Amino acid sequence: MSGLAIHALHAAHGRTPILDGVDLAVPNGALACVLGPSGCGKSTLLRVVAGFHPALSGEVALGDTLLDDGRRRLPAERRRIGYVPQDGALFPHLSVAANIGFGLPRAQRRERVAELLDLIGLPGLGARHPHQLSGGQQQRVALARALAPRPELLLLDEPFAALDAALRTELRAEVAATLRAAGATAVLVTHDQDEAISFADTIAVMRAGRIVQQATPQVLYREPADASVAGFLGEANIVAAQLDGQRAETAFGILKLTVNAGAARRGPVLLRPRQLRLSVTPGPGKVRTRVHRCHFRGSDHRLELMAHEDQGLPEVLVAYTDVPWPEGEAYVEVEGPAHPVEEPVASGR
Repeated sequence: MSGLAIHALHAAHGRTPILDGVDLAVPNGALACVLGPSGCGKSTLLRVVAGFHPALSGEVALGDTLLDDGRRRLPAERRRIGYVPQDGALFPHLSVAANIGFGLPRAQRRERVAELLDLIGLPGLGARHPHQLSGGQQQRVALARALAPRPELLLLDEPFAALDAALRTELRAEVAATLRAAGATAVLVTHDQDEAISFADTIAVMRAGRIVQQATPQVLYREPADASVAGFLGEANIVAAQLDGQRAETAFGILKLTVNAGAARRGPVLLRPRQLRLSVTPGPGKVRTRVHRCHFRGSDHRLELMAHEDQGLPEVLVAYTDVPWPEGEAYVEVEGPAHPVEEPVASGR
């Protein structure tokens, strides 16, 4: 597989280890996302790939080109990698066209700038300066500048973080469409799971300097590797169970599993909030709870359900419903299979 390939990558800031054996693969033409909490090493990973920070060991390769292995290091300017920082970092004294064309050969500049202005949806704005643009327009210009020299790989370091929620949602969809139209290979780093799920073809979840799981957004959401990944991809109900093959015995009765859990053992399973169905009457497979809180969220309602201590359930279960529920007694059953998860392994960092 061509594209970006990272194997057993280690890096540090001084004597402080940051990356602890990172493995990551991004195929040509794919939009990838590295998702993780602040301080987990996401931006350092991007800087190592870009050539701004040295690797201690491991291997970073782009296609057939070795970028860094801790001994040999290709200079950043020879890597054919574009980089979009969080703030865009446009030159304030240059026009939009001059920002986009910065560094391009003079003979190619006019045609390429016009092509990119069309691609990012800003035709006719080449003569403006950055202060005359909105925040979203500035980020699109920063994207165009990074794409101008036709890089083999584009790196985006939380480029939507400073924008308001509505603009962030709109712009990330536009950027994803622009990158797909350009046939670009890109890696976005973010701590926002909604951003990752809506943007990427493949998501790598990072924790304490390591990639703990990489998969499509659908697989990560439905089949996370452990309870920590489950919680990072959205709200999760982690329920105790007796596992045996492809079934789990829980407080909700016998549930099917998404995968074979192997020999009989105790272990937690994941239930997403949308899997919990509420009713006002008891029945087989239903658990009696109390609706403690109901929040309207626009597209649905988020319910906090208090379980009884002797039911073997978390103190609070979370459910999403299309209609509001009054506080008080409610019976809950599960729709769909559960997924067995493990507790996260403690990091050596």
